[in-house]
Amino acid sequence: MKTIISVIMLIMMTTLSYANDIYVTQSGASLDLDITQDGENNTIGNSTTASTSTGATTILNIDQIGDSNVITYQINGATYTGVINLVGNSNNVDLNCDSTGGNSSCGSANAVINFTGNSNDIDLDIGQTSSATSADVDIVGQSGSDSNVVAATVDGNHSKW
Repeated sequence: MKTIISVIMLIMMTTLSYANDIYVTQSGASLDLDITQDGENNTIGNSTTASTSTGATTILNIDQIGDSNVITYQINGATYTGVINLVGNSNNVDLNCDSTGGNSSCGSANAVINFTGNSNDIDLDIGQTSSATSADVDIVGQSGSDSNVVAATVDGNHSKW
């Protein structure tokens, strides 16, 4: 009887951990969104269905803590401001600003990506179909981070030069 009670208590104390999958499809004048995901295999969008924001202004702050997390996000608007903080290994970020053209110039972009960990893959594209007139991009790998791949394409122009 004690063995059965011990087994039942052990089962009850064991917690299962599942990944969080978030898909955003937003359309309107502006979006201010903060997301925190803690754990492994969490996603915001994925390789077949990106999360999207369509509107004049997008403020997007994402914190992912853990391994093998994914961010796939498309921003279609005039202004993007955001911070992505990654802590963990084998995370994948694919962030596009101005992926549809037309009214989504992504003319003003201020992006900060901080990462701590190994084997992360970060792909950032700003001004894909029209040049960003004002872009400030910081990508910072913390000390001790190894074997990371960073690809950033920022198409812009500056009229004061």
